[in-house]
Amino acid sequence: MKIRIIIPALLLCAIVQLSNAQKAVLTTVKLKTYVDYFNSIDTETIKNYVPNAGAYKWMADNVPLFECPDSAIEKIYYYRWWTFRKHLVKTPDGYVFTEFITNVAWAGEYNTVSSAIGHQVNEGRWLHDPEYIKGYINFWLFDDPKQAKPHLHNFSSWLQDAVYGFYEVNPDKAFIQKVLPALNNDYTQWETEKQLPNKLFWQFDVRDAMEESISGGRKVKNMRLPLNSYMYGNAVALNKMATLVGDDTLQQKYQLKATQLKKLVQDSLWDDSAKFFEVKHPDGKFAGAREELGFIPWYFNLPDDNAKYAEQWEQLTDPKGFNAPWGITTAERRHPLFRTHGNGHSCEWDGAVWPFATTQTLKGLANLLTNYKNHDGMSAKVWYDEFHKYAMSHIRHGIPYLGEYQDEKTGFWLKGDNSPRSSYYNHSGFCDLVINDLVGLKPRIDNILEVFPLVPQGQWAWFCLDKVTYHGHNLTIFWDKTGTKYHHGSGFFIYSDGKQIYHDNQLVKVNVPLI
Repeated sequence: MKIRIIIPALLLCAIVQLSNAQKAVLTTVKLKTYVDYFNSIDTETIKNYVPNAGAYKWMADNVPLFECPDSAIEKIYYYRWWTFRKHLVKTPDGYVFTEFITNVAWAGEYNTVSSAIGHQVNEGRWLHDPEYIKGYINFWLFDDPKQAKPHLHNFSSWLQDAVYGFYEVNPDKAFIQKVLPALNNDYTQWETEKQLPNKLFWQFDVRDAMEESISGGRKVKNMRLPLNSYMYGNAVALNKMATLVGDDTLQQKYQLKATQLKKLVQDSLWDDSAKFFEVKHPDGKFAGAREELGFIPWYFNLPDDNAKYAEQWEQLTDPKGFNAPWGITTAERRHPLFRTHGNGHSCEWDGAVWPFATTQTLKGLANLLTNYKNHDGMSAKVWYDEFHKYAMSHIRHGIPYLGEYQDEKTGFWLKGDNSPRSSYYNHSGFCDLVINDLVGLKPRIDNILEVFPLVPQGQWAWFCLDKVTYHGHNLTIFWDKTGTKYHHGSGFFIYSDGKQIYHDNQLVKVNVPLI
């Protein structure tokens, strides 16, 4: 006799959810351990929206979980989320993120500073609750302009590019339709303020947030790589957003602007003799210094894919170039003016290591490795070694720390001990580099999930990125060489909402339908 069992719909749903939950690989136990430790070493002189007492719950609710055999990368991944949370402020106008943990005189409303918007939005796009970043974007586009002295253009930024990157993780067409007119107006304002008759953009080094540089000056109107690269990235993003909402006129407008600016940067700011993108002075002469900002064009995939431009990256691993014991220097070490401008007493971009720039360079190198064919000796191992060095740099007096900039040989934080404002300095990225580049989750607007890991072959026997909110799905991505770490079998796995959608015995690039 057959027995037919009828399961109520609600119970069946609960069983399915339980089954899916059982496929989750990581728990929050390790997260709790890290948060307890970070809280224990913190004086917490400033409390914003989420105090230390609420840090664990907020992080458990909002951040993807991650583990790997590299203890420095794993620890700093959680440390950076822990510090990012410190800068979240709830205002009468919505959520914002600060750059400095203490108030600074040059900040705008709610202690906001615009120089690192791109880093902050890229980092925060992976939070489970998208309202934090939506609120922050809304602040800059709709609240800051109402102020007597708006602060958005106090510093160059790649706001449009970051907004589109946020959309690629959290698709919300209505949000794009809302912000697109303001983003278009913002681009036009930059053209009015900073565009030269030759159609390149000029900027003071201090307004690129890169003061005391070898190539520039606080009052010198140079044609610089940062703002020109940002404006290219912003034009590309506006082209894509206009396509998304069906505005053909706007789409064609920014397609033309991006094409023109790409050609101008390559024709005018590439120094054939130095084999490097360089700053150009108002007199049309190159600055004569290779600086880390020359890698920024790859952050936006601006350079053509040819050996001529790729050769520039050889300077990254050259000890006379940008390779130093403690990180990537902001100017080539061979230059006679290296580390001569600030003497450790003012913000100097003449060679010291800045996390802001390190983030940009690592993103640019990741793009070179994943989107280009010409690599000129660069590899996943080069990327990993530089990223590991970056993780290791997050330390002061033996405990985790994040500051402004460092001595390239000793790792001494040059505004650490004498400036409380520097603690937890929210002026760079790290977690996005883990998710988007190391693990390699490449956001896109279609229904294809693309993963391109930069974990070198043979480097790790296992790693896991879990509870990633992406396109409304809950993703788990893990590598288990032997199958003995996570007990799901050996190889490379991807789960979506608890359902396996990919498996391979090798750690390779993946393109798979997202279901």
